Amino acid sequence: MQSGTMWKLVRCSVLVVLFSRLGSCWSWSGADEPRDQVQIEVLFRPEECGRRAQRGDLINAHYDGFLAKDGSQFYCSRSDKQGHPQWFVLGVGQIIKGLDIGIMEMCAGERRKLTVPSALAFGEAGKGPVPPNATVVFEVEVLSVSKGPRTMEAFGRMDLDKDRSLNKAEVKEYLKLEYEKGGKPRDEPFYEKILADIFRKSDHDQDGLISAKEYNIYERDEL
Repeated sequence: MQSGTMWKLVRCSVLVVLFSRLGSCWSWSGADEPRDQVQIEVLFRPEECGRRAQRGDLINAHYDGFLAKDGSQFYCSRSDKQGHPQWFVLGVGQIIKGLDIGIMEMCAGERRKLTVPSALAFGEAGKGPVPPNATVVFEVEVLSVSKGPRTMEAFGRMDLDKDRSLNKAEVKEYLKLEYEKGGKPRDEPFYEKILADIFRKSDHDQDGLISAKEYNIYERDEL
């Protein structure tokens, strides 16, 4: 009887310790198997953590990639593509699944270390310097989080001529309004760079327009 009571006390103590650590380091399952998880460690979070990244948000971030096995670096956004931070829409498959998962809930200024299993990274085939079945580690710094043009409600607001497609002028006008509403107006090169990236990733038939089908990749009203 005493040993049973003692075991319950030990088990409760372990649970308390585990839950107390969840604020800075946790795992988020990306599949049914327990091994398919992203391990998330918060390296820095600003005291004023504003908008938190959600699926469909437009993210601007720097990230470095390393092989977990030996720590060798295989990617650095600060040196790739002239060192520009990366623009992408979160949760729509524009980056690997593990990054989509690990960046969720980040805010501007936050930094995280993400350990991503191969199933949520580059898989059995690998890619470039990343060998097959490799666990990878990313250090991510989010620079900005803004509402992305990925809901059909937003599509309707952007589609000024109501032709069920978006041209660059319509998307640009929407982005300007969003940034100005947030008190952060930007210069023309800033918007042009976002536009180029959005159309490169979304204009699949390269006709200079984003159709409703290309835009609504989840084929439902909300992401």
